[in-house]
Amino acid sequence: MKILMATHYFASHQGGIEIVAGRLFDNFAAMGQQVSWMASNTHSLPEVAGSQRVVELAASNLIEDKAGVPFPIPTFAALGNISREVRNADIVFIHDCLYLTNITAFICARYFRKPIVVVQHTGLIGYSNPLLRVVARFASTIITRAMLERADQVVFISQTSRKYFDGLDYKRAPEIIFNGIDAQTFRPRHSTESKAALRSKLGLPVDLPVVLFVGRFVENKGLPVLKEMVQRSPAWIWVFAGRGPLDPAKWAAANVRVFSNLQGLGLAELYRAADVFVLPSKAEGFPLVIQEAIASGLPVVCGTETATADQELSSFVHGVSPHPTDLISCATAFLEVINSRIASIPTPQRESEQRHRFAVSRYSWIGAAERYLKIASELCGLHCANSDHSRTQQLSMPPSHFPEVP
Repeated sequence: MKILMATHYFASHQGGIEIVAGRLFDNFAAMGQQVSWMASNTHSLPEVAGSQRVVELAASNLIEDKAGVPFPIPTFAALGNISREVRNADIVFIHDCLYLTNITAFICARYFRKPIVVVQHTGLIGYSNPLLRVVARFASTIITRAMLERADQVVFISQTSRKYFDGLDYKRAPEIIFNGIDAQTFRPRHSTESKAALRSKLGLPVDLPVVLFVGRFVENKGLPVLKEMVQRSPAWIWVFAGRGPLDPAKWAAANVRVFSNLQGLGLAELYRAADVFVLPSKAEGFPLVIQEAIASGLPVVCGTETATADQELSSFVHGVSPHPTDLISCATAFLEVINSRIASIPTPQRESEQRHRFAVSRYSWIGAAERYLKIASELCGLHCANSDHSRTQQLSMPPSHFPEVP
């Protein structure tokens, strides 16, 4: 089966959607599929092996560079590349709708009658800028909902994003497939592993509470709220892992540490060195970093929308209802919950192990990839059956129904 995956960026952009796509890219190939990953060439390309292919699309990243909104603009040449790749694929996976590369892939797949699976990660992004809010809501209503209703299969990565799109007339009942977790990499500290040693290695204070954020430094991840919290809690060390236009390194705060290039084992050590994980994001589906934090044994403080992304999460995360416009009220609410978790430091090892066991039992990349491939196999089978039926009908038409040949 020749699978084509379409995203706006590759994983090196370090956004959740593209990191998830990268995991599926590797797992599909490991399961014997021919898989091509198509995205903008604004960041470095992933390494490939075996049956994997990367299709880089020439694009401008001006909008993100100037406004902080991740929205690459493909060139006309890139649109031609998208058409060729879709035509040669057996099935097309599209990760989120509101990106020009993905919209083009969707239109081409409809034109070439290729089965389409839309993996919808988010609902409506809650920008504070009124103009951006209006544009996002309009695009969601006109574009996203139309694409979801016309896709052969829609998959949501959380119950939150599924609920946001209730009431649509889907071709097939939507499915929820949670993202997986690398449980060997993201784990609690071993009994012989010292938090102090980890902090020393990372250049963090040994004797102060450490609050961790991992994600893109953008507005909808809650960076303005985090800045307010940093200013109001100088006795805590706030650690930020990620990159983006709202860089905490520019806040000139003595209690801030920024790590811009940590991944894999290095990022896992940062989780194990922290005391609490916080994510005051808005209008997200189910950020992968929540699962990584739980698997690492950390207490998690996040918005109520994120806390309800999986109904089984309630025992392992602390949801806060953020005020939609008042940064001070929002920061106060989060700080109260974080303070209660810091007051219970050190976290008992049994609680950390319990969180890890939950993550391992609930979130699996192999399990997720198997479910996606089952959907793909069914859709490709139906597509072939329908094509054969159409050809049979044409061949069985009486001669009078055939066009005359001059």
